[in-house]
Amino acid sequence: MQASGYTAAALGQARAPVQVSVILPVHDAEPWLDECLGSVLQQDFEGSMELSIFNDASKDKSMTIIEKWKEKLEGSGILVVIGGHDSPSPRGVGYSKNQAIAQSSGSYLCFLDSDDVMMPQRVRLQHAAAVRHPTSIIGCQVRREPPNSTKRYTRWINHLAPDQLLTQVFTSNGPTVIMPTWFCSRAWFSHVGPFDEGGRGVPEDLLFFHEHLRKGGGLVRVDQSLLLYRYHPGAATHSILETTIWTHRVRFLEEWALPHWATFTIWNAGRQGRRLYRSLTAGSRCKVVAFCDVDENKIKKGFYCYEDSQERPKPRVPVLHFRAAQPPFVICVKLDLTGGAFEDNLRSLHLQEGRDFLHFS
Repeated sequence: MQASGYTAAALGQARAPVQVSVILPVHDAEPWLDECLGSVLQQDFEGSMELSIFNDASKDKSMTIIEKWKEKLEGSGILVVIGGHDSPSPRGVGYSKNQAIAQSSGSYLCFLDSDDVMMPQRVRLQHAAAVRHPTSIIGCQVRREPPNSTKRYTRWINHLAPDQLLTQVFTSNGPTVIMPTWFCSRAWFSHVGPFDEGGRGVPEDLLFFHEHLRKGGGLVRVDQSLLLYRYHPGAATHSILETTIWTHRVRFLEEWALPHWATFTIWNAGRQGRRLYRSLTAGSRCKVVAFCDVDENKIKKGFYCYEDSQERPKPRVPVLHFRAAQPPFVICVKLDLTGGAFEDNLRSLHLQEGRDFLHFS
C-alpha cells in the first residue's frame, strides 16, 4: 500500500535559494520540539537561512508544534519547508534526513536533532568554518544534558586534539565529530551521500562518516560549545546493536589502516583484544605478531591460542609485556579508565599516534 505523504511543493511554499538549510528530522519529538525550534529562531547568523523539517510518521503533537513555530520563524525571515508522511510506522533517521535535504535549497547544511538545542552563534561560526573548509565536516563542542550522563564520552568529544579527529576514528565512541553537530556544504554532502536508509538499527551516521573519509574529506571542530546535546533512553542511537557497530568498525580498520602496516601488535591480551583478533579476516590475523599487556598472569602464559581456528596447527600468538612488544599497536584498552596508568605507559614509549598506534577501544 502506498503511504500518504505531504511535501513542501504540495503546501505551496516558495523555494528561494538560501545560504544555510537547517536539516531537522522529526519523530515523536513533542517533549523537546519547542526548545529546539526556539533555538533556530535565536540564531545570530546574518545570512539567509531556512528550516527544512521532515516529519517521520509522528503520532504525538509534533506537527501542531511545528505549525505554531512556522509562523514565528517565517515572521523573522526564516523560510520553513515541511515534508513528511503519516504511514503506520517511521522509515528511519537516514530516510528522514535525506528527504529533508532533498526538499531544502541551502548551499550549506546544518544538521539538528529534534531533542537538541543550538546556541545562538552555532550557524554563524560553523558556516564561517565550512566556507574555509569546503570538503570537511564541521563539528563543535557540546554541553551534555543531563550534565553527568556521559562524562567520559563528553570529555572525549570536546577535547580531542585536531590530529586525533582523524586518528581516533576507529574507537567505540563512533565519529570523532559527532553527528548532531555536523555542518557541511551541500556540494560535499552530494559527493559523499546520501545517508543509508536501512532504518532502525542501521548506524547511518557512522556509514556516512566512513564514506566521507574514504573520499578524502576533512574533519574540523569549532572549539566552542554550540549545542545542548541531550541524553535520554528514547534516542535513536540506542536502537543500534553493539555487534553491528563492532562489525563496521573492524571492516573499516582493515580497509583504512591495516593495509599500511606489514605487521602489528594488539595491546590487550584480555577479552577485547582477543575479540578483535578473532574478528579480523585471515589476512589481517596473519599480520598480528603479538599481544601485549601489563597483566603478569597473561604474560606468564606466553601465548594466546585461537582455538576456533580452522587452521592446523592452530595459531599461537605470543603475549608480551608492553615494553617488550614492537609497534605499531592497535590499542584495545579503554581510555580514561585506569586512573592514568595506561596513558602513562603509552606516553613512556614516545610513540606517534596514527603512525605508531591507533585506538580501537
